[in-house]
Amino acid sequence: MSGQSRGSTTTSTSTSTAGAINPFEVALKQLDEAAKLINLDAGLHQVLAHPKRVLTVSIPVRMDNGEVKVFTGFRSQHNDARGPYKGGIRYHPQVTVDEVKALSMWMTWKCAIADIPYGGGKGGIICNPKEMSDGELERMTRRYAYGIADIIGPMTDIPAPDVYTGGKEMAWIMDTYSALKGNYVQPEVITGKPLAIGGSLGRNEATGRGLSFTVREAAKRLKVNMKSATVAVQGFGNAGQFASQLVEEQGAKVIAASDSKGGVYNKAGISVSALRKHKEKTGSVTGFAGAKSISNEELLEIECTILIPAALENQITGRNAGKIKAKIVAEAANGPTTPEADDILYKNGILTIPDILANGGGVTVSYFEWLQNLRREYWTEDEVNQRLDRNITKAFSDVYETHEKYRVNMRKASTLLAVNRVVEAIKIRGLWP
Repeated sequence: MSGQSRGSTTTSTSTSTAGAINPFEVALKQLDEAAKLINLDAGLHQVLAHPKRVLTVSIPVRMDNGEVKVFTGFRSQHNDARGPYKGGIRYHPQVTVDEVKALSMWMTWKCAIADIPYGGGKGGIICNPKEMSDGELERMTRRYAYGIADIIGPMTDIPAPDVYTGGKEMAWIMDTYSALKGNYVQPEVITGKPLAIGGSLGRNEATGRGLSFTVREAAKRLKVNMKSATVAVQGFGNAGQFASQLVEEQGAKVIAASDSKGGVYNKAGISVSALRKHKEKTGSVTGFAGAKSISNEELLEIECTILIPAALENQITGRNAGKIKAKIVAEAANGPTTPEADDILYKNGILTIPDILANGGGVTVSYFEWLQNLRREYWTEDEVNQRLDRNITKAFSDVYETHEKYRVNMRKASTLLAVNRVVEAIKIRGLWP
């Protein structure tokens, strides 16, 4: 019950500027809007509004000082009408049950938009991994894997990395699950693994690469010349770095970037590779030579062609949406824009490529990794990237056509398309028992 009460009072992983926005309420509001537009049956609406299962687990861990500390973990499984649950596991002090429920719903839509045979899942542990040793992280991860082992599996629920987790944690989960469920290696139980144990080439860059494909397609539709486009990136982590690099390769000029410690701006342009080296050396983009310091809030409002929010949720709100000057907002982060802000951006003629479309490259290549694991055969990086390009380009086209048909913003169009696909699967399968 502690997880439930915590979820009702604590916000998601948003900054202090986001106030008390509940991510699950945002997700339900988006579903409500889609349901009205397609006259969704009330019963099916209720099915989609409730995750099929939400598990809360207690995770006792012996810390390095000998004391036992109990962490709380969650796994939300939203809908499996189209296939096994799929979604990341995040480690963060502000993880809540409402956050993982919302993210699992968004994963259902994301998989449906990408037209891959998965439903949505999400997991998380309330912890601060930055204050934990590798030994403590391993013990906590394996205990969490033990706690959720009965509801995950290669054909039921395939987790993946998320905020503050990566290949290391995925390897521990795969090893723990494999030992518990037959004592033989089962790489297909989880994705985002290191290459040595069944990871896929191209996975590390997949989210940023997929986003760059959606930006390319949006630029074509809006007749924006990428050679003269300018880009601002809020959040210079994995997705932000690769998105920056790949739009730069398309000819665009990155003029601003930020991370949790602050941002940098240079109207003449910033070399992505130089900025990456600077961050690797210093731990932040701040202090980059030849650029002036700006805040994360200022970065969102600078004049640019393409804005890429790649940080945390609820960054673009009703308070600052009217100040955004970009032509295209491409969401690498999950839920960076509130519904109120969406309406403002749409009215101002700004095309928002929503998270469930823009950052779908990650889950798409996760699907490719799962297929490779099941077959025990592995593809070249070119094969992975070509398949990703085809998949994301089609997804963008499907959403854009829905956006034009219903005359709604791209997020509503994405949700409409996804809900229709999931509802069709539910209707065909029926309700049983």
